[in-house]
Parts: sequence; structure tokens; C-alpha cells
Amino acid sequence: MSDDKRNLETIPKGSLGLIPLASCKELGEKVDHYLVKWREKRQHEHKDTIAFKGYQSNSYIMDVSVPRFGTGEAKCVIKESVRGYDLFLLVDVTNYNLTYSVCGYENHMSPDDHYQDLKRVIAAVGGKARRITVIMPFLYESRQHKRTSRESLDCAVMLQELKSYGVDNIVTFDAHDPRVVNAIPKSGFENVRPTYQFIKTLLRTTPDLEIDNNHMMVISPDEGAMHRAIYFANLLGVDVGMFYKRRDYSRVVDGRNPIVAHEFLGDSVEGKDVIIIDDMIASGESMIDVARQLKQRKAKRVYCIATFGLFTKGLEVFDKCHEEGLIEKVITTNLTYQMPDLFKKDWYESADMSKYIALIIDHLNHDASISELLDPAERINARIAEYKEKHTISDNYEM
Repeated sequence: MSDDKRNLETIPKGSLGLIPLASCKELGEKVDHYLVKWREKRQHEHKDTIAFKGYQSNSYIMDVSVPRFGTGEAKCVIKESVRGYDLFLLVDVTNYNLTYSVCGYENHMSPDDHYQDLKRVIAAVGGKARRITVIMPFLYESRQHKRTSRESLDCAVMLQELKSYGVDNIVTFDAHDPRVVNAIPKSGFENVRPTYQFIKTLLRTTPDLEIDNNHMMVISPDEGAMHRAIYFANLLGVDVGMFYKRRDYSRVVDGRNPIVAHEFLGDSVEGKDVIIIDDMIASGESMIDVARQLKQRKAKRVYCIATFGLFTKGLEVFDKCHEEGLIEKVITTNLTYQMPDLFKKDWYESADMSKYIALIIDHLNHDASISELLDPAERINARIAEYKEKHTISDNYEM
């Protein structure tokens, strides 16, 4: 069923309101575009009743600002009523491109700054909204999800803090360790996988893939990403392999034990297209090292896929790898900030998640089940069947 023809049978929880923080402005506008279009076309017999007040609108984005004082302190100002609204707050805690002034000095916003702004918005709502859902694609402090010795458990503390602020639901994507939900076992928490969008983007941009065990393999770059690789491989119907990291536990560099080597477990990759799948590309060192070892094992082409493309050490290292033939293509999503130069690279493809987020918001606003949206197996099978027949996929697809 096409997205604009979905007729959700339940009454909306409340009038829909979107609050994309400055870090998520572009993504929020894309999400808003889909919601406006669908609800404008959607026919509902009760749309003129009070329960559907404000259902069709030119925009669902609320007028909200977070101005700062000269000291760098900030406040949130909501310029319209949010009483009774079903609010969806979008925030990208990794967007370092935003700046603010501190006593005349320019300061780039850190994840801590973005998280503080999120709390300011919730505080400004002041308990007036009917429900608050936070959509935080990159879960704040998600890499600090377990304690080693005397360390803080920042991600768990954040989740409990948002719950205490009155947040009803948290939606995140490809959490580094989804077990962190144990910190708030009685609250709504959705960990969404962008698997369908990855496969769709890969098939749309690569016309000569052979999707079978003899020609393709999915690789996990470490033991922590193995569950992603298994899921991805099962959907494609191909084998899976894994690298595990040998670390030097006698030293700590940049807050972690340095990797000494990557060791491989799995069948031969010789002559096969291989897909390395992980939750994020930070510096890219691990992904590149794995790609290099796969090419040494005579892999045909290497595709790197990750939900979050952070590229903390720049793009030049990937330019070099592409020139050397180590990496054929890199695919990440638009869930986090993408530097403009990224779109100029012929080795890069972006998987757009705005339509998927809009569908999730649309269903949640109606208190409708999102189980079908979270399980992409049927849609992926349809796309693969189409690709095997035509070696391309049409642009007329959901999500």
C-alpha cells in the first residue's frame, strides 16, 4: 500500500506537533513535507470532528527557538500553545556544525550542548502537551553503555532523566547496545534498524550485483556488530563472516584499549562482493583496516554500510582508500549531520530516512501499531526479487 493511501483507523492521540531542534532542522523539514502531503490526500470520515482538529495543516512544525546569552547560557522559548498536543522532538546530538558565542569566542556545539537544548525544550513545554516523544537517531552517550571500573553510565542516566522530565517514548536508530533500554523498563523505547533503506540504496546504485552465496558475503567488523551482520545476511540470503579485534589491554589511547590486529572467522571471500555492516563510522580506521584485509584475501569489491557516518577524522582517508581500490562505496544515512563535501564524493551514497521517520510519527500519532514498519523482511524480499529480474529497482517504493 502506498504511503499516501494508508488510512489509519484510530483517532489521533492529539494534534500533531513537530519540534525539530536546530541540529535536526533539515531532516525535520523533510519529515514535515511527507506528513503534510499524506494528510492532505488522506480521506477520513471523521476529519471534521473535534478529535481531528488541526489534522490537515500546511506545516506541523512548531515555532520554537533556543536563544543564548553572551555567556553561552541558553533558554527555550515556545511561541505558540502546545496544550493537548502530541509532540515529537527531533535532535541530532552529533551535529558539530552549529556554533554559538561564549564571551566573544565561537564555540561548536557538542553532544552535551544538544542534549541540554533538548531538556530546555521539554522544560518549556511545561507538562502542557498530551504526550512527548523524543526522536534521537544517535542515542546520546550510547557508546558509554556499560561500566568498566569506576566509570559513569551516561546513557542509562540520560534515559532515566528524560523519563523524569515526562518523556513518554524514545525512538532511536541502531543503538550501539539496545540493552540499554533496561534502564527504563517501563517506558516506551523503539530501536529502529534502517536495513531496508540500506538495501534499497545499494540496489538502486549498483546495477551488477549477484545476490547469492557464490558472489556475495556480509562481514561484521567485530563481535559487537555480529547481530547486525547476521540479520543483514539472512535478509539477503548470503553467508556471514566476522573479524574480531585483538586489543592491547595494557594501554589506553583516546579512552580505549588500542586495536593490535583484526582476525577473520568465516569462509573464503575470494571473488565475492563483500558488505561490511556496522552502526557507525567514526574515524573509519576499523572499517578501513577490515576492508584492506578483505582485499588481501582477494575480495572483489568492498561496500561499507553504517547507520551513522560521523567521519571524525575527515574524508581524505576514504578518498585514498577509494583511489587504491580498497573500498567501492560507502553508504550511511541522513540521520546525523552530513558535511557538504560528502555529497561530492563518487564513493558515497546517502540513504534517506525522512520518509521512514514520517511513517513512524504518523502511526504513533494515531496510536497505531508500528510492528509492520519495523519488520522490513517482506519489502526487502520484494526489492531483491525485482532487482534479480531487472538489475535495478523502481523509484515507486515505500520508505
